[in-house]
Amino acid sequence: MFVVTCYFRHLGGVFQKAGIEVTKENRQKIDRIIHEIVGVDYKDCPAVWRQVKKRLSEDEAAFVVALKNAWNSHKNA
Repeated sequence: MFVVTCYFRHLGGVFQKAGIEVTKENRQKIDRIIHEIVGVDYKDCPAVWRQVKKRLSEDEAAFVVALKNAWNSHKNA
């Protein structure tokens, strides 16, 4: 199943900075990680995008680090 996330298309630069290559195989895992980072229940795309935009405007570098760290800990688990 191909998971479509409404906000991924806006995060290409963020994924690149975090060293994450988004594929159809890992897309859902990344989506779940982002939901965890921003503290929104899974599958609430509009709420996640609002929180991601807020975090990026406040401190993009911190969001990138949080995403990179979460991704690395999940992929190695």
